[in-house]
Amino acid sequence: MGDFFKSVKFKIILCILALLVGIMIYSVTQDGVSIASSNFLGSIFKPVRKLSNSISNKVETQIDMYVNAEDYYNENQALKKQITELYNKLSDYENVKKEIEELRKFVGIKEENTQYELSPPCSVIGRVTNDPFGSFIIDRGSKDDIKVYDPVVTGEGIVGIVVEVASNYSIVRTILSPEVSLGGLCVESRDTGIIEGSVDKASNGLCQMIYINKDNNIQAGNLIVTSGNSGLFPQNYIVGTVVETGINENGLTAFAVIKPAVDINKLTTVIVIKSMSSDDDSENGEINEN
Repeated sequence: MGDFFKSVKFKIILCILALLVGIMIYSVTQDGVSIASSNFLGSIFKPVRKLSNSISNKVETQIDMYVNAEDYYNENQALKKQITELYNKLSDYENVKKEIEELRKFVGIKEENTQYELSPPCSVIGRVTNDPFGSFIIDRGSKDDIKVYDPVVTGEGIVGIVVEVASNYSIVRTILSPEVSLGGLCVESRDTGIIEGSVDKASNGLCQMIYINKDNNIQAGNLIVTSGNSGLFPQNYIVGTVVETGINENGLTAFAVIKPAVDINKLTTVIVIKSMSSDDDSENGEINEN
């Protein structure tokens, strides 16, 4: 320590301090009149003052956070709770909105098809594992008078058919499956055929109408509806629109690829047609409608 007081560095510091003291004393003797030296000092100490103020502000902030930490924590928790409540209200609103929309569709179907006995809206509660054709499970079963072979629809169009029923749930096989066939009719050309699914089409959410007369007039964009030939499915219910047509390899019949009006993979609610008008002949042993 004694070496420091004898060093050149210490002597320089003393000289600087003496100079600064001298300048301050001289400034005072000038009755407060600004001189060049005071401007010089100001330019020297300005960055020091900025640094000092910055440090002071940070220290005050840290002290404030430390002293009021509990209050800030409680306020933060209260805000988080409010945000959670708002998110829940928004979620509830969206759910209610969807329910209202589904009920509107249900009312629309009921008004347009007074000859049908319809189930209340059924929620899709699960998907059948490893089924490439989109089979799903609904939350209504035999206690709701749902039966095997009952058609399943939405306000947009045909979905499929009930293939298994328990007391409180049912399994629905969709029109993307080759195990579900129904008569189809092109609204514009009046050509008919059989609508069924296939493995290659189902992967793209499509089905097809086959056994069409080779000399048909079906075009892309045409609307396909159910023909209702056997009574298993309602007549004139929308199936979808034609996206492609062609002639089969045998050269004897034509086909049309159909995009269903209903997006099978996004279904959340459906309706089961429990019975149609007494004029229709119901099939009790076959899933295919030819």
